[in-house]
Amino acid sequence: MPDHAVQKALPVIDLGRQDLPAVAAEIRAACTGPGFFYIRGHGVAPEVIEAAVTAAKRFFHQPAEVKRLTKANLVHRGWHAAGGAVMEGATKPDLKEFFSIGLDLPEDHPAVLAGEKLRGPNQWPEAVPELRPAMEAYFAAMAACGARLLEAVALSLELSPDFFAEHYTLPLQRTQAIFYPPQPPDDLDGFGVAPHTDFGCITLLWQDNSGGLEVRERSTGEWIPAPRLPGTLVVNVGDLLGRWSNDRFASTPHRVVNRSGHERFSIATFYDPNFSAPIDPRALGATQPIYEPTTCGAHILGRFAQAFSYRKGA
Repeated sequence: MPDHAVQKALPVIDLGRQDLPAVAAEIRAACTGPGFFYIRGHGVAPEVIEAAVTAAKRFFHQPAEVKRLTKANLVHRGWHAAGGAVMEGATKPDLKEFFSIGLDLPEDHPAVLAGEKLRGPNQWPEAVPELRPAMEAYFAAMAACGARLLEAVALSLELSPDFFAEHYTLPLQRTQAIFYPPQPPDDLDGFGVAPHTDFGCITLLWQDNSGGLEVRERSTGEWIPAPRLPGTLVVNVGDLLGRWSNDRFASTPHRVVNRSGHERFSIATFYDPNFSAPIDPRALGATQPIYEPTTCGAHILGRFAQAFSYRKGA
């Protein structure tokens, strides 16, 4: 699909512009329209992305017995083997594996000692020592990008630009390097990721040139390709922001089908607030809330319990 056709369907917004109200207006149009958009001027250096992608590829190409040494634990850190994720409504597992990190907190950190779920240290493979510095640098760069983006999102919701900042002092950010094997030609009805909406607040995605990401157009139900545009990241609204905004900004279903005939790589960052952050539509001006108040942690844990086999019975 030509770039101009992609851009017509999914907007490209320059986050680096100094005119924040103008950026916010474009984000409002995107979030009340397709629910997905590209950002450029995001400030994540190409060399940071390249280092993370290179290290992640080397990790995924390790034997299973090596990757299994960092298998996912109950704080969602480490290697998630293929077959462990089933999206809500799907009939079979996603055709992917991924390596997940979060905010690296020692076991004696107050949040860990207080019993906050999904908190703790990351796991790192000894066989790929370069993965840790590469992914940590990427994680930090995406956190800075996410904070800047949420200033514009707040303004687009008629809030103060710093509205979200107080809820992100210890964010529940998760960054996942994702590997999709080639799908067999006779199994192209399978999904790298089955149709779903993201669980959290906002998602920032880097993807390679393989294609495969598709977004469901709201008015027609058709699937719109969202291929890589050089120098950009893909952004979408998650269920948590939909709930927080009383569905003013609703999440949009999307899927991945790896029809490329070769491996596909991406790195997704789910930029979510503090575990105890109150998620109440009334705080964003809703006079007739659709949703009951909850917290970020309660919401994310509930979705994890539905999707990931390693959490069954947790």
